Amino acid sequence: MIKIEAITLEDAYSKAASQLECSVTELVVEVVQYPSSGFLGLFRKPAIIVATQKPLPQEEEEQVEEPSIQEEAPMPVSEDSLINEPKSMETDAFPSFVSSQDEMQQESEEVALAMEEAVEEIAKELHALFAHLCFELDEIKVAPYDETTIYVELNGEDAALLIGKEGYRYKALSYMLFNWINATYGFQLRLEIAEFLKNQEEAVGRYLESVKESVDRDGRAQTKILDGVLVQIALRELRAAYPDKYVAIRTTREGLKYIIINDYNY
Repeated sequence: MIKIEAITLEDAYSKAASQLECSVTELVVEVVQYPSSGFLGLFRKPAIIVATQKPLPQEEEEQVEEPSIQEEAPMPVSEDSLINEPKSMETDAFPSFVSSQDEMQQESEEVALAMEEAVEEIAKELHALFAHLCFELDEIKVAPYDETTIYVELNGEDAALLIGKEGYRYKALSYMLFNWINATYGFQLRLEIAEFLKNQEEAVGRYLESVKESVDRDGRAQTKILDGVLVQIALRELRAAYPDKYVAIRTTREGLKYIIINDYNY
């Protein structure tokens, strides 16, 4: 077992695989601390993981029973035993499967209930927060986005003021809301302000077309420097497009970020 500290989780995984001399897919990883870029360069936190290599599967030796020299007389088979035997086999195998399904169903219901309660509390807290600020906004929309993410949408006359020049206010607000929601409720955040996120996703999607052409042609590529929310949008889209490739964020010495796409080194 080794402890790894790096700027991003991807770097930590790569270092762990290198030190353990195995591929990333063979790692068993526990995330001790998720990375954080901080606020305006302050309070930055590295990624910290504890990793071990998955144990190699042991091949079980096949045991072959030698036939007995002395043949035993066949046991008499009653009609009742023929009827009851299939039932016995069925009741041995079926309960574990049903139990597993019940546990999954119960867990899903618990997550849905926790999500519903979190949405109500977050909506109440956000309305209370913006009631004390000098922004003219419409009704704040808070809803589930998927099983792990809560969607928050801000619209209104002053919504554009929350975005700021080049999105710097959007990034700051998104960072603060994420840290609150994730630490308190354990969910991710998708923040939309006056279709800013939608427009950013469309712009990144158009840019990534040329990147994908390079990947399809050469098997590898890297993006230009991406800022703030753009790098996360691009990372999500590229990982969805290339699930069998290594897609990770890289950081320059100046703290700027870009994404690389290449093959796993097994």
